[in-house]
Amino acid sequence: MRIEIRGRNVAMTDDLREMVRKRFQRLGQQVSALATLEVVLSEERNPSIRDRQVAEATFYLKGITLRAHEASPEMTHSVHELAEDVRRQVKKHRDLRRKRRRTRRLVDQMRGRPAELHP
Repeated sequence: MRIEIRGRNVAMTDDLREMVRKRFQRLGQQVSALATLEVVLSEERNPSIRDRQVAEATFYLKGITLRAHEASPEMTHSVHELAEDVRRQVKKHRDLRRKRRRTRRLVDQMRGRPAELHP
């Protein structure tokens, strides 16, 4: 999995990049090696906005794109919530694919076709 990290109105330090990589590293084990994750960290300049630290993610998987957006007063908290949101979406997507595969296999067996058509 390839991770691209960008910052808007935020100084991108090595510690911040490492924190984002560490949070999203587990997802790399659950998806294809060809998947791409784009993380954009930004800070709202308006002082009346309480949740100023914003983290956005776009996850490109085979056949689907997952998006998430989180905001909080601290960047570490925003990144943590963002990682949990993306993890939940990936899990749901994987479960749907597995269910679809099982359903197709059962339908093929009921119709008398060989089950090897849908790996």
